[in-house]
Amino acid sequence: MRGLFVTVFLLLNLTAAAPAAEVPKRGGILTYLIPADGGPSLDGHREATYAVLHATAPFYSTLIRVNPDNPASATDFICDLCTEMPVPTDNGLTFTFKIRTGVKFHDGTPLDAHDVAVSWRRVVFPPPGVTSARRTNFLMVDKIEDPDDTTVIFRLKFPTLSFVPALANPWSYIYSAKILDKDQHYYERNIMGSGPFKFDSMEVGQSMTGVRNPDYYFPGQPYLDGFHAIFAPKQQTRVDAIRADRASNEFRAESPAARDQLLKDLGDKITVQESDWNCGNVLTPNHKRKPFDDVRVRKALFMAIDQWNGAKALSKIAIVKTVGGIVFPGSPLAATHDELITMPGFGTDIEKSRAEARRLLKEAGAEGLSFEMLNRNVDQPYVIVGTWLVDEFRKIGVTVTQKIVPTGPWLENMRAGDFSVALEANCQDIVNPIADTGRYLPHELYSENFAYHDDPKQVEIYNKMVQETDPIKVRVLMREYEKQVLEVGAHQLPVTWWYRILPMRSYVKGWKISSSHYLNQNLANIWLDK
Repeated sequence: MRGLFVTVFLLLNLTAAAPAAEVPKRGGILTYLIPADGGPSLDGHREATYAVLHATAPFYSTLIRVNPDNPASATDFICDLCTEMPVPTDNGLTFTFKIRTGVKFHDGTPLDAHDVAVSWRRVVFPPPGVTSARRTNFLMVDKIEDPDDTTVIFRLKFPTLSFVPALANPWSYIYSAKILDKDQHYYERNIMGSGPFKFDSMEVGQSMTGVRNPDYYFPGQPYLDGFHAIFAPKQQTRVDAIRADRASNEFRAESPAARDQLLKDLGDKITVQESDWNCGNVLTPNHKRKPFDDVRVRKALFMAIDQWNGAKALSKIAIVKTVGGIVFPGSPLAATHDELITMPGFGTDIEKSRAEARRLLKEAGAEGLSFEMLNRNVDQPYVIVGTWLVDEFRKIGVTVTQKIVPTGPWLENMRAGDFSVALEANCQDIVNPIADTGRYLPHELYSENFAYHDDPKQVEIYNKMVQETDPIKVRVLMREYEKQVLEVGAHQLPVTWWYRILPMRSYVKGWKISSSHYLNQNLANIWLDK
């Protein structure tokens, strides 16, 4: 089991700046940029956009997390609120966590095992009217118990490779049980955690400010006096701010051109960290809308796209790089090149693929199809990739216009089913292929899958895969699952996996890049050398 996750990250092409040898300095305000215009709510259990996590993660604790000094590792998990990583018992079915004592929420009330268990039950077994974006990552969980103030027990239905990595996801904020008892929707509008920073102020869609939590349970941290996060969806705004030192960095990614320009202008005042990215665009037809309820139409759209040449061209101007299927490229469960090219959307003979696409449209009575594609107003890479896709569809006689909207309306439209085709993204934290591909499950099982399709066979394959602990057998099942998603059902299509490029002011120390823009975001380990 462990070997699988070790191998995952040995295969990743990660590069990072050498760790600083200096002693961390205390003080200062970190001003950073969030390349978005806000999110639908502030609830980490509900949301899936980095716009929310980058603004709120510093306020919250989690049960466990990836080691911030080694975020590229697939197995280096450390305790946050627990006291030590547990050894599973009962043949891998029981995980018992001991919870730190003396931890306080920012309002001064004590945090104990009951708060941890209630928060996790909200993630795994959301109550009526509550959305949990990662519920399907925990299908293996049978029950969560808190027999006393310092103990939380997860009891599983079956042993699986995916549980512990899923448990380390950074979205699983620990909330106050007392607050949730009164109002399950409190955290959609308010912030009150136990993390390294306390909430100070917020301007919706503009900025978020936090100040040091003097009662933080990791001695000496955080080093910063506080942080100021500024929402800035336009790339040029961000580049200008970093160049003028109105902000030091962002934590998502900048374009190749922005990196090169900042290095040219600022020299050694800028450092750059880069990494392959466990994130990629996903083309999602709404199966509830005609003619996208017809698998022939969906396949035709997929087969119009020349991913192999497109990725090469796009990588020069956008934060994309690699062609891959539903599994993060390079991981042991990912499809090989030879496996990929047999499926719609990945053929290497693009003219042959497009001829078949036109034939399928004619057969489906959808020649001359025109539709509106919903897209997010984030330039890198949504708008750039969307513009490229519009041109690709034109080559099979399909006319597409983009409806480019802010993050909130983009998600609201998808959640309401108010779209024909959407360009969204599959962005994960830990490289955990089984759990990661759960986002392709039907909407009734994964509430943030907006294809709105039904596929009992897909669900059957996934259930077998999540319960299999032999990596070789898991890989066979993953290929079956991927074929069901991409070829048999043509439900959704991964379109270009991304590449992280992070220029930041050289005085920002203590932070290391990973393959996910969700990891290492509580800011406790950052310090300023200025």
